[in-house]
Amino acid sequence: MDHQNPSNSTIPASIRLQPSRITLVLAAVASCLVLLSFTSQFLRYGLGHDYLYGLLPITEELFHVDREQNISTLFSVTLLLCSGSLLVLIALMKRQRQDPDVSKWMILAGGFFYLATDEGWSLHERLIEPVRGLLGHGDLGIFYFAWIIPAMAGVALLGVLFLGFLFRLPSSTRRSFIIAGALYLGGAIGIEMLGGRYAELHGLKNLTYQLFAHLEESLEMAGIILFIHTLLHYLAEQYPEIRLLTHQ
Repeated sequence: MDHQNPSNSTIPASIRLQPSRITLVLAAVASCLVLLSFTSQFLRYGLGHDYLYGLLPITEELFHVDREQNISTLFSVTLLLCSGSLLVLIALMKRQRQDPDVSKWMILAGGFFYLATDEGWSLHERLIEPVRGLLGHGDLGIFYFAWIIPAMAGVALLGVLFLGFLFRLPSSTRRSFIIAGALYLGGAIGIEMLGGRYAELHGLKNLTYQLFAHLEESLEMAGIILFIHTLLHYLAEQYPEIRLLTHQ
């Protein structure tokens, strides 16, 4: 029997990742936030309650997914920051292996940190009026929220730059990245375009526009949660053990 003091030996430590459980928790939180938010809008625009014993304004302030700096926004920002942090971790692992795609992983991480900042302060909305001015402030239709135009150009450029990187990923990771991106962009750009057309014709203060807004945010959250799930799986498959070294 070995009586050696375990404190004097270096024991590899591993981080056990459970992507499915983490994904389930994140999806449950996202569903609750969207449900709380939409319930408040249904009460206001569907049933005509504007006050509801003082609870409605408070609920809208705390949980409305289309407002800034509240609990729902904080959750979305947290999802994006988690994605960025996982991307940084992967990039650091890749650098240890001298992988040629280290810079791509870091650029992705920077992109998600920017998205987190934009989600918290809606920086993209500052582009709406300047782009509308360039378009002449006419009937803009699906480009009513005009920030979409430079965003689409940026997405197309990134798509071209990252095409090779995408095809160097394992096939399962690549498929999940594409689905996650389609969900996120389908909400952030696709549903935003449809909602913009409706808002131009009928305004923002009605139940139909709120349906567009909540569908948009739901798809964005779903895309990011799937992306986090994929990154965790990728880490678990590529780096099954992370050693924590206390001695050189």
